[in-house]
Amino acid sequence: MTLQQLEDFFNAWADMMWSTPLVVLLVGGGLFFMIYSRFRPYRYFGHAINLLSGKFDDPNDPGRIPHAQALSTALSGTIGLGNIAGVAIAISIGGPGAVFWMWVTAIVGVATKFYTASLAVMYRTEGSDGTLHGGPMYVIMEGMGKRWYPLAALFAVACLIGALPIFQANQFIQLLRDVIAIPAGWATSEEHFGFDLAASSIVALLVAMVVIGRIERIGKLTVRLVPSMVLLYLIMTLTVMYNYAAEIPATLLLIVTDAFTGAAAAGGSIGAVIMIGVRRGAFSNEAGIGTESMAHGAAKTAEPIREGVVAMVGPVIDTLLVCTCTALIILLTGVWQTETGVTGVTLTARAIEQVFPVVGMYLLLLMVGLLSFSTMVTMWFYGVKCMGFLLGAERQYWYTPIYLLLLLAGAVVSMDIVNGLILATYATMAIPTMISALYLAPKVNQAAKKYFAQLDGDK
Repeated sequence: MTLQQLEDFFNAWADMMWSTPLVVLLVGGGLFFMIYSRFRPYRYFGHAINLLSGKFDDPNDPGRIPHAQALSTALSGTIGLGNIAGVAIAISIGGPGAVFWMWVTAIVGVATKFYTASLAVMYRTEGSDGTLHGGPMYVIMEGMGKRWYPLAALFAVACLIGALPIFQANQFIQLLRDVIAIPAGWATSEEHFGFDLAASSIVALLVAMVVIGRIERIGKLTVRLVPSMVLLYLIMTLTVMYNYAAEIPATLLLIVTDAFTGAAAAGGSIGAVIMIGVRRGAFSNEAGIGTESMAHGAAKTAEPIREGVVAMVGPVIDTLLVCTCTALIILLTGVWQTETGVTGVTLTARAIEQVFPVVGMYLLLLMVGLLSFSTMVTMWFYGVKCMGFLLGAERQYWYTPIYLLLLLAGAVVSMDIVNGLILATYATMAIPTMISALYLAPKVNQAAKKYFAQLDGDK
């Protein structure tokens, strides 16, 4: 099979998986969770902030990392290049209207995260290595029963592929090449290959140094990196907004109107705009995908609902804040119309250069470097958990050498191949995650009713 045939296969697989049934499952499922919960979780964002500040932390609670580190780890997996390269791809293909449907996915995703993260703690189990393990595969086995093992195994196998660092490595090395190799005059394909291999080798070494410390070291790293990344990107976006202040109302109106006309989408289809927006939104915040549940399942807490409340903050920061920053940078500067044929992280770079002509590329390189690195170490944790589920906790670290080797491969393969493969496996993960969450939603409601009544009574 040629590379072109492989690319066509993966893209066809992704398109098939991200068709109407999956959109209905994710968005419709999120709407169901919103209504079924009577919108109650949305009223407790203040409580989420208290939990993240450590007000309710108890060092004697079961688990491995505090609430703030669990959320930061989950966010480091979701706030990645999907928020920079992915949004650029969505606008290039689906037009500005795709951003609106990303917002919709995030709003309903708040409820989905509440249920899936609560279940991750409610049904976590002790592995053969003596540590607690949480995630959709354990939710399925412990909450639904052993006969549902094929569904749990489907999630684990899809996650082993979906958690691979190929997309992150590919886009980071592409930007690194744009900033360093090309300006230095390294123009031949052989020089590019040598540069890519050397850069990805250094990245793989740095990732290895962090993952040796396992989830505890990852949590300590991400709780420092994630707030810094978000603050840096917010400052960059506010600078762009200041420079293009007059265009902000028209740009926001364009996002909303194009969402219902599809005028700027490839083919001018409203359906295409919705599909692209939901696909990218789900890939961005992972609500209903299930990967982030493994990070929340490691939280030190005896109250599952507490982690559900903490997890709700994820889609707000990830999609409503960070993805919107990228969208505004691209749309306000107009590069989505002027830079034809340019997509992914390079399109975002061109937009930032409009406002920061000297340091813009380096600021983005710093941001992307931090984003991709934190995502790589978190995705390693997800893959290891799935390997442990399938083969036993004592064999879970067999995943590590495979992961590090694919950091090297991801730097030199086609982004189109990478994009199709990752999107397809993310869609596959959503099926067992959403089925189990919908099946066990009454259990979450029972626990939530009791927890919130006690919380309100203590005020």
